[in-house]
Amino acid sequence: MNREQIEQTVGEILALYRSYGNEDYIGEPVSQIEHMCQCAQLAEEGGYDTDMVLAALFHDIGHLCEHIMPVAHMQGFGVADHEKLGADYLREKGFSEKIARLVASHVEAKRYLTYSDPAYCEKLSAASRETLALQGGVMNESEAKAFESDPLHGSYITLRRWDELAKKEHVPLPDLTHFGNLMREHLQNNNQPV
Repeated sequence: MNREQIEQTVGEILALYRSYGNEDYIGEPVSQIEHMCQCAQLAEEGGYDTDMVLAALFHDIGHLCEHIMPVAHMQGFGVADHEKLGADYLREKGFSEKIARLVASHVEAKRYLTYSDPAYCEKLSAASRETLALQGGVMNESEAKAFESDPLHGSYITLRRWDELAKKEHVPLPDLTHFGNLMREHLQNNNQPV
């Protein structure tokens, strides 16, 4: 991936966020861009690496994909399989497999947490409970064991917990230029010739 391709990719993603990020975030009190930026800020505040910060920023990018590709919807609760669409989009754009897997697994992490931590389900917003039912519901024991066997499962859970926290009203949006720079750096490092 050359510099021009990197710039094109970063520009396309930032344009998605700037053009469509102010849309309603499926019954939550924040917009999509507020939610995703707050999630990324939580990763940064926790001292996590660039992959985790970008995964947090991108975790719901699949909802924005409806503006660039055909998608199915979840009965008024956003884009169906948004986690898979987002992960595939990021892979296609040259982001690491780790970031794609983190994005792809944030819904499964919710399903896992509702299985392993009954108190977690009580804390879910009404919209998140509705989407849980549409996304397969609480995991069963065999699904949970398979989830736990993934070496990244701890990171999936961390990202999911940020996802639940990143719904605060009246938090100023950060400058997206900062995240654009993180994307550039990641894409340059992830697409080095071997």
